[in-house]
Formats: sequence, C-alpha cells, structure tokens
Amino acid sequence: MRSQEANSSLLNRVSELPWGRWYRQTLAILRLELKRNLFSTRAIPIYLLAVAPVLLFGVRVLVPLPERVVNNLGASSVAYAIMYRSFFLRFAVFFGCVGIFMNLFRGELLEKSLHYYFLAPLRREVLVIGKYLSGLVIAAILFGGSTVLSYLLLYAPSGVTSAREYLLMGPGLAHLGAYLGVTVLACLGYGSVFLAMGLFFRNPIIPAVVILGWESINFLLPPMLKKISVIYYLESLCPVPVPQGSVTILADPAPAWIGVPGLLCVTAIVLVIASLLIRRLEITYSNVE
Repeated sequence: MRSQEANSSLLNRVSELPWGRWYRQTLAILRLELKRNLFSTRAIPIYLLAVAPVLLFGVRVLVPLPERVVNNLGASSVAYAIMYRSFFLRFAVFFGCVGIFMNLFRGELLEKSLHYYFLAPLRREVLVIGKYLSGLVIAAILFGGSTVLSYLLLYAPSGVTSAREYLLMGPGLAHLGAYLGVTVLACLGYGSVFLAMGLFFRNPIIPAVVILGWESINFLLPPMLKKISVIYYLESLCPVPVPQGSVTILADPAPAWIGVPGLLCVTAIVLVIASLLIRRLEITYSNVE
C-alpha cells in the first residue's frame, strides 16, 4: 500500500513539472488540430492528391496487359520506382505538404482565429510542436496509406500467388517498407519547411514555388548543390534505382546513415528556428490578405 501511494505521489509530482504540462498541452493541441483539419473543406485537395496514385494503379489493374508485362515483376518494380520518384514524391507529397503545413498557421491568420491560442496560458513553442505533429500525422496517414495501396495494386495483375511470393519470399516487402519510410521522411522534412513558411511569409506561395523549382532541377545540379535539397536524400533512400537520362548529372547517392539523420537534423533545426521566432510574432489581421 505504501509503495502504491509513493508511486502515485511521484507521478503527481512529475505531472506538475513544466515539461509534463507541456506534454499534456501538446497532446491537447494535437487532438484539436486533427479534428479541425481532417474534416475541413480545405482537406479535400489533400485527399485528392493522396488518392491519385491509387487511382493510377487501379486503372492499371482494370486494363488488360500482355502476359509478359504482368509476369515481369522486376520491370513492374522499376516502373513503380519511376512513378514514385517523378509523380509521388515530386508532386503528390510535395503539394500535399504545402496544403497541410502552410495552412496550420496561415489558415488561422486568414480566419482571424490564431489570437485565441496566443491568449491561452500556453508557450508558443508548444503550439508550434503541437501543430506540426498534427500535420505530420495527417500527412503520414494519407500518403503512407497511398504508398501501401498503390504498391499492392502494382502486383495485383500478377495474381495472388505470384504477388504473395514476391512480397513475402522476395524483396517486395522490404521495398514496401523502404518506400513507406521515405514517404514519412518526406512529410517530416517538407512539413517543417512549409510550416515555417506559412508562419513567417505574407505570401508563402512564392517561396514554395522557389523550392519546387530547386527540387525539380536537382538532376541538373552539380553533385555539391544536389546535397542542398530534400529530394536528393529521399531519392537516395529509395530501394530500386531508376535509369538516368542522358542530361542527368550523376552523383553518388547518400547512404542511409547520412540521409536519415540529415533529414531529422534539418527538421529539428527548422522547428527550433520557428519556435524561437514565433515568440516575437505579432498578429495584425489588417495585413492578412
């Protein structure tokens, strides 16, 4: 009985510490933002972006294909790798993160509701982390689910037996895990950047277009400049290499032990900068257009 009382007293003291209070506030913001953003009309374009790859491979299942194409699982794997890099990462996930993370603060500025958070007894750094986590959860669920479904649909025309053998006894399941991990890392890295842009730029679309242009010409950049981009590390972590074009400037891919910690560090640095600068943010709704 005394040990239970001691443990209860210890838990109460821990919960009263500042970081314990910040943890509870972060969870409260996370729950509130998930309810607000998952079911808002602004989320409709995000859902469409997440569903687009699934629809593409769904059409592939419905269209009759030659037997030599259906049974060539290696060629199908390369086809998915090309689609994943060119469409999924560079378009669907990129613009999905723009729509999700830029609106976390920018949307409330337009709706003139951000001041309610600022009036609450809440550290602004906690607000940044809570909102970022809500966006990350939404993006990871939508685009992670899209990654899994589109990958499974890729092998559906081959039949249940062939698909099962490739996934369970071949490299298929490991490749799926790698693609899913890259998708989550993409949401994590792009999300932090676009959250900061939505917070500190009056018109965040312009810097987003600049980043899109930089990421799009990554294959033309010299090796040193390639490393100053998110897409370079994401593509380095993809499990299946793709044929390079004749105008592509080749560079050695970043190993996983550099790519993963590098993206995590960039995300942490951007969030720290956003948390420090938000302390001086003053809301002036008259300047919001």
